[in-house]
Amino acid sequence: MPATGSDRRPTRLTVRVKLTALYGSLFLGSGAVLLTVIYLLVRDQLAVRLGTAVARTIPLEGVPSSVAMRQLRPDGTLAFLPAAEVTRAVEVTTMETLLLVSILSLIGVAAVSVAAGWWLSGRVLRPLHTITATAQRLSSSNLHERLAIKGPPDELTELAETFDRMLDRLESSFDSQRRFVANASHELRTPLAVQRAAVQIGLAGNPTPEKAAEIREQLLTANRRIERLIDGLLVLARSDRGLAKRAKVDMHTVVAEAVGQYRAEAGRREIELQVRLTEATVSGDRVLLTQLVTNLVSNAIRHNLPSGGTVWVRTDVFGGLTVSNTGPKVPAGQIPQLFEPFRRGEGRTDKGEGAGLGLSIVDSITRAHGGTVKAEPRPDGGLRVKVELPRG
Repeated sequence: MPATGSDRRPTRLTVRVKLTALYGSLFLGSGAVLLTVIYLLVRDQLAVRLGTAVARTIPLEGVPSSVAMRQLRPDGTLAFLPAAEVTRAVEVTTMETLLLVSILSLIGVAAVSVAAGWWLSGRVLRPLHTITATAQRLSSSNLHERLAIKGPPDELTELAETFDRMLDRLESSFDSQRRFVANASHELRTPLAVQRAAVQIGLAGNPTPEKAAEIREQLLTANRRIERLIDGLLVLARSDRGLAKRAKVDMHTVVAEAVGQYRAEAGRREIELQVRLTEATVSGDRVLLTQLVTNLVSNAIRHNLPSGGTVWVRTDVFGGLTVSNTGPKVPAGQIPQLFEPFRRGEGRTDKGEGAGLGLSIVDSITRAHGGTVKAEPRPDGGLRVKVELPRG
């Protein structure tokens, strides 16, 4: 199908052509101004200096000072030329020659400047062509490519380095999304397989009431696990979108309410809760911050010693929250993995109590608030997680 008038892209000048035209125009304009100034200065000074020079260098004995030169007529007689005529003739000839040479020189140098500007702009814009070609070629399958442009530290190399850093973030994000989808599929497949097996095998024939009750409990357990997983995914998606609005939140109040919800569970597990709260106001979303504190406290209780463990919860006036617990030793190299979805790590493989989204949700909510979260292993075992949030 032939392209219509609306589909046809309008002809446009490239940046290289524009830069070359700009270089040439600036040089031509500045050269013309310079030559005009020189021409006017020479014209104003030439007559005076020629008259003085003629009067001094061609003195004639017995001839008035206004006469500067003798000329032999065709009939053999001698004529005398006035100094003014000699000066005028030399001035006109000199100025005409100066004007012609200036114009030819300006045209020649302008042509050279245009050619030099075309070559120079091509070299300067070469990194931009590389960036454009790479951006057009990139897709989810080749995000590993980089520009790696070398050169002097200027705006273009800085742009190329920024582009490479952006590709690093995109590649990391795509890899994280691929792992997330694969892990989410795996996490959902297990309870769904349990439900299918319970229905197909357990309910086959005429099961006894005891068998039916057992199957019902299996189905409810699988259903609760799917529900927790979906709730975690929804919170994660909401926090990843960022905050639509902010409000002042009393962080110490949020922490006190969340800790209060888990005191009974901590008592059943024989875990001591040591809480020290300092009044702190932060800027953010109260619902998401409640989810953040809940995840940290529940993780600290769940991943603790079988009995006799301790959980420490602290807030400070600068908007910081620190949750520490006793428990199995966590290798330092494993800390970054704990913030990825569905990554439980050693000692965190229990499938029944969590979906492996706790710390990834904490990280997402913290980033949505413009804060930071850090985790470090405790020397005696367990983990210490510190969250810094912007003050209200």
